[in-house]
Amino acid sequence: MMMEPERIPVHVSLIMDGNGRWAQQRGKERTFGHFEGVESVREISDECLKLGIRYVSFFAFSEENWNRPRKEVDTLMELFMSNMHSQFGNFMEKGVRYVVIGNRSRLSDKFNKTIDSLMEATAANDKMTMILFVSYSGKWDILQAARRMAAAGADDLEPYLATAGIPDPDLIIRTSGEKRISNYMLWQAAYSEFVFTDTLWPDFRKDSFHAALEEYASRDRRFGKVKK
Repeated sequence: MMMEPERIPVHVSLIMDGNGRWAQQRGKERTFGHFEGVESVREISDECLKLGIRYVSFFAFSEENWNRPRKEVDTLMELFMSNMHSQFGNFMEKGVRYVVIGNRSRLSDKFNKTIDSLMEATAANDKMTMILFVSYSGKWDILQAARRMAAAGADDLEPYLATAGIPDPDLIIRTSGEKRISNYMLWQAAYSEFVFTDTLWPDFRKDSFHAALEEYASRDRRFGKVKK
């Protein structure tokens, strides 16, 4: 895939949806779809590296997802941790910085220690930043930022968001046919381009990603300005 450098987004974010439906269509438990979805994360991340995309983020688990069946939640948490451990060598070899963003007070001590260890170990990597949003909601982010801003006596919210220092997403892709933002990066997505696809997340691979990037490249982004 060839794209003009100025048409390549700096930050692509993906709302991964459809794992459960993908599994159910195959007569499997919902958790089976989550394991298959990990392969999509790896393939899309590798493709971002090849294309020179500097930031890729994945909405993996919302605060609302805590209301899912306990077995599914526990499986997801174990999957996140095991994948972090298995991918450590890959991140170091390829120069990927790993960041986890969300309301981490709801995560276990074991999970938080795994996150801290991986974030510290990869902090100096500079080829690409990969961000996993876990236990995250846009409303929570704005509220915690507002509280911190007020405590500091400041008048600019952005430095207090959980994403401070990370560019706002240029492109947000949502899979599985749903056409909503689902409480995700409400502040940061103000001028993001959106691409919605019917493809379920475990089937969203390189070709689907290229199609979304091509659609993004065809957009005329004016940020409220009049085109000259």
